[in-house]
Amino acid sequence: MSENLLTDGIADLLDSVLDAASTDLYVVNPSQGTIEELISVMTDLESPPTVNLLAGERSLKDVMDDFIVASRAANLVEAGHLSIRTTSSQPENSLFITENEVVSIVTAGDRVAGLTTDDSDFVTSVRDRYATVWDDADEYALRTPPLTEVRDTLSADISEATAADFDEVLASLQTARGNGDGLDEVTISLLVAAKNGELLYDISKWGEDIGLASKATFSRTKTKLEDMGLIDTEKVPIDVGRPRLRLMLGDSRLQDAEADQLANVSQSLLSN
Repeated sequence: MSENLLTDGIADLLDSVLDAASTDLYVVNPSQGTIEELISVMTDLESPPTVNLLAGERSLKDVMDDFIVASRAANLVEAGHLSIRTTSSQPENSLFITENEVVSIVTAGDRVAGLTTDDSDFVTSVRDRYATVWDDADEYALRTPPLTEVRDTLSADISEATAADFDEVLASLQTARGNGDGLDEVTISLLVAAKNGELLYDISKWGEDIGLASKATFSRTKTKLEDMGLIDTEKVPIDVGRPRLRLMLGDSRLQDAEADQLANVSQSLLSN
């Protein structure tokens, strides 16, 4: 047995394992919290190793419902640092498998231990087994665009000010699920568009073009926010066709809020 790892949280354990990995590694059957921390830690690394993440589809879907996590994961996938697959046969343990060691994850309250072995025969056997499982597993399709693409296209297609406000709102949130635990990505997009007086047509077309959500979803969310008084609209005549709608912040508390306060004020109004 090599030295076991005892840390104050899964992020510290991930830091240790990823830092020691010289080649690609497998992360097998992690908890939802571990998946979230894995993506967070990898995002912060300047040069992360290649990670093959094998997890249950239900766990992945629950985690990827958070736009912050999903868009960061999409960044890592696009950069070639992360691959994600699912398997119907649930693995027995939660494991990190590198070229040189196998680490089994054990949690006890706030403490996390990585029980580690570097026995070469055992490591080879485990790695070969999960390489086969990986080859037979189904690729997990992320439906969220990479965060870098969201930022770049929002700046280019809408405005730099709207993109900057989007970043500030996102940075102020711990999660972006839209189920009462953070605003979802469509709501955030509409709010920052309204803060900058953008057209509903433009922001919804942008969102549909990059795969964030359909125009219909943007329209339904706009109606909900308008009904609750968070945004207003005004008609803008165009040369041909029906007038388009300019988005504006409706509530005075939103109008007075800085971008990094927009999420907290919006959540407070939505919960009332």
